[in-house]
Amino acid sequence: MARRRFVTLDVFTQEALAGNPLAVVLDAKGLDGAAMQRIAREFNLSETVFVLPPENARHRARLRIFTPTRELPFAGHPTLGAAVLLALEDSRAGRADAIAFGLEEDAGTVPCVAEAADGRGRARFKAPLLPDYLGEAPTAAALAAMLGLSTEDIGSARHLPSRHSAGVPFTFVPVASREKLDAVRLDLARFAGGDALYVYAADPEGLGHRFQARMFAPHLGMPEDPATGSAAAAFAGVMMQFEALGNGTHDVAIAQGVAMGRPSDIDLQLVIREGALDSVEIGGGAVVVAEGVLLV
Repeated sequence: MARRRFVTLDVFTQEALAGNPLAVVLDAKGLDGAAMQRIAREFNLSETVFVLPPENARHRARLRIFTPTRELPFAGHPTLGAAVLLALEDSRAGRADAIAFGLEEDAGTVPCVAEAADGRGRARFKAPLLPDYLGEAPTAAALAAMLGLSTEDIGSARHLPSRHSAGVPFTFVPVASREKLDAVRLDLARFAGGDALYVYAADPEGLGHRFQARMFAPHLGMPEDPATGSAAAAFAGVMMQFEALGNGTHDVAIAQGVAMGRPSDIDLQLVIREGALDSVEIGGGAVVVAEGVLLV
């Protein structure tokens, strides 16, 4: 039996008991994948991160990320939460309050910049994969039936349903208004699995690129997720498909988790060069909620 430190954080927020909860096991060396999966099931959060020594000494750590049912090659809120926590560890050790480092994940090495002190911080990371277009989405009628809406509720001014992935596949479903977003009720009998569902509505005031979203992935053990960084990274593909974006840097603000009482704020940044998407960055805050020891 080993004593392994763990920390829980709320991610994509600066307030405790908001955002998306995350468990991070800091002393994961010696655990195999089966043991990690059992621990993730025990925490029963949308994701649990296990911190291991890096394979390349230039990087800060290697991360393995698990939902209650499976391992993921990449996920946004675990990456951001782990980055803030490792920055806090370095700050406590007197090394630095603001640091840049690489985190090794199955999807690739993720460059991060984090600033943290006094149990909270902010981080940004560059998505290891640019979004891929995955082909046609289900019909508006099929999506409406799945979401408890009418066919007329699906789609918005410029956006239509689409499928994209930046490591995890999503079907993106625009709806006509925030009211329709709040009215979504996922029909599990009609949900076939495969892609997670990311339902979103534009800011009613039309102020810049601002959206509110809900994410459903019951097949991954997440009936609804308060904040989904991997979906935000893939949403860059939606922006490229449906928005008239020119060369340069474009900032997108996404609010998620509002309907769950876990409001989350996700910063998405796209850099476009010569008409093509060059990079995607995800940013946000995180705050420590609890610390403890696992006896496994």
